[in-house]
Amino acid sequence: MDTSDKSETWKRGYMARARVLGEEYVENAFNNADDFTRDLQDYVTEHAWGASWAREGLEFKTRSMINLAMISALNRPHELEIHLRGALRNGVTRAEIKEILLQVAVYCGAPAALDSFRVARKVLAEVDRASAEASPKG
Repeated sequence: MDTSDKSETWKRGYMARARVLGEEYVENAFNNADDFTRDLQDYVTEHAWGASWAREGLEFKTRSMINLAMISALNRPHELEIHLRGALRNGVTRAEIKEILLQVAVYCGAPAALDSFRVARKVLAEVDRASAEASPKG
């Protein structure tokens, strides 16, 4: 991807986004963008990732934990799935994910927590399957 016309904030955002979500995911997001959605991809990369995630002040792990709670509260299962994978990449443990989602139950209600636990179970099972398939059989 040619980034010569992109701002430094966008470039920092791209690096942060790729670090959290994975290079393949980010490349696919841009490759699948069309004239209608391309500007949104650039906006999210520059503002959400470059101007927020790439800031000093909070570790990526902390940002991931906050995101899990906020995305659960907003009931955005697709984004929760993506950010659960990112949280694991950023060192958030399964025990921490469980505690975050229990906190969601208290402050956002049982329906939000139930849906979030459902998504988390699915993601964790997929991660476990991928890990088992990747490990050498002996």
